[in-house]
Amino acid sequence: METAKMINVTVNGTVRQYPYGTAYRTIAADFQAEYPHQILLVNREGKLRELYKTLERDCTLSMITGADKPGHQTYERSAILLMLKAFYDVVGRENIRNVSAQFSLSNALFCRAWGAFDLNAGLLAEVEQRMRELAEQALPIEKRSVDIEDAIAFLKANGMEDKARILKYRISSRVNLYTLDGFTDYFYGYMVPDTGYLKWFALEPFEDGFILRLPALENPEQVGAFTPSMKVFRAMHDAEGRTASMDISNVGEMDDIVASGNATQLILAHEALMEKRIGDIAEEIAARKDVRFVMIAGPSSSGKTTFSHRLSTQLLACGLRPHPIATDNYFRNREDTPKDANGQYDFEGLGAMDVKQFNSDMSRLLKGETVDMPTYNFKKGVREYNGDKLTLGPGDVLVIEGIHCLNDEFSHSLPKESKYKIYISCLTTLNIDDHNRIPTTDARLLRRIERDARTRGYGAQATIKMWPSVRRGEEQNIFPYQDSADMVFNSALLYETALLKPYVQPLLFGVPRDSEEYVEAKRLLKFLDYFLPIPADDVPQTSLLREFVGGGIYKT
Repeated sequence: METAKMINVTVNGTVRQYPYGTAYRTIAADFQAEYPHQILLVNREGKLRELYKTLERDCTLSMITGADKPGHQTYERSAILLMLKAFYDVVGRENIRNVSAQFSLSNALFCRAWGAFDLNAGLLAEVEQRMRELAEQALPIEKRSVDIEDAIAFLKANGMEDKARILKYRISSRVNLYTLDGFTDYFYGYMVPDTGYLKWFALEPFEDGFILRLPALENPEQVGAFTPSMKVFRAMHDAEGRTASMDISNVGEMDDIVASGNATQLILAHEALMEKRIGDIAEEIAARKDVRFVMIAGPSSSGKTTFSHRLSTQLLACGLRPHPIATDNYFRNREDTPKDANGQYDFEGLGAMDVKQFNSDMSRLLKGETVDMPTYNFKKGVREYNGDKLTLGPGDVLVIEGIHCLNDEFSHSLPKESKYKIYISCLTTLNIDDHNRIPTTDARLLRRIERDARTRGYGAQATIKMWPSVRRGEEQNIFPYQDSADMVFNSALLYETALLKPYVQPLLFGVPRDSEEYVEAKRLLKFLDYFLPIPADDVPQTSLLREFVGGGIYKT
């Protein structure tokens, strides 16, 4: 009997030998004790591999757990498949018109379902129980490569027109389908090897749908807390309704429009809709006679700068005189800036701001006094005064943009009625299809990659590397204050990923294969493959997206 070829595998500096053809899950089990969280994937020298895959050559592996972004996404994707299988088992395929995972909301996915059934707590309890039964059986999640024409025919025959439509625009001749206990579906991304890995989930009714609750990234072994921002939920729910009414609820439907030569009409319609929303906000501000301070905050790459310009234009049209104020000019001198636990300056926290001086200046302006306005010299790290004076007269309003503008500690001396607070974020509701959602953070990251390259000379690798730190700052300084806003403004535009694709794609290809950021770059490249590109020539110069691709009339 021939002895199996032995393969050298290096994990955390330790070299072990395994027979050729050993499954990665076997190796993961040998090293699980070294990791505090469940291993869900392996990274083989920059390439993610599912655990059912097998050894073919000597390699170095790193383990991916539910506390890592790719692992967290794998768990979520697998849980959606489990939920769909259970839903179909309980209700019956013949009674289901559609089940859709629409967008994320506070450690959960907001989902909706339509068909010959009553969506209520009792039904969801049955579906959750069926999910647990399937999980306890540790049923395999099988992956198979299928000819794309056969996949399209299968998906159409099983009522998955959204998935069949998107595959029309795939260049590859084959695609992967996943099957769980006879239920087959198309998913973008990796899966766990069997249902036994899926232990933490819950289903609950929510508004006109339901939520699939899942673990948080920081604690993947328990269901995360569900504390949603209802104002953000309303903004996303409304946006989903608007896109559905325009017959664009997924990428395939948008690709159809681009392929038919109607992209310009799509762009102009959505730009007009956004302009109307900005105009409505300006009218509401004008109707509140006591408002003198418009406070704007939002996470990175939400389009705050262009939004503030466009809002100012609309405020002018309403008879007001807007004056822009950048809170960056109220940074403390660098030598007085607090430091974080690593000894680095913490420019994101409220302590980096001269809160006392800001409140003093704004209070004096509110009283009608003339104030010397500061300018921050970022090269020197000091605040300077260059003779810029400001006095507020009747009809004057300050349009103030900054990370802490929703935090009342930052503007504590200003009367509540004098402030109108706006939370802005890119809350995309366009999904690849009904079961493959697009995270809102992906839309912002693509914006940031292009803008950083154009305005700061950063490569995509640098932007991807700093993104987790940016996200942590948002979690601490912006998201907790979302619901204090008078208005949530959704800056997402349906066509933006198609517009950004030709700009961002070359930048992502520039990320070195041997870098830690390559896995994320490759994921984004695969994601962009679903979109037909839209040329920037079709985008108005006033578009909020000009902040990210350049050429607009506003300085950014």
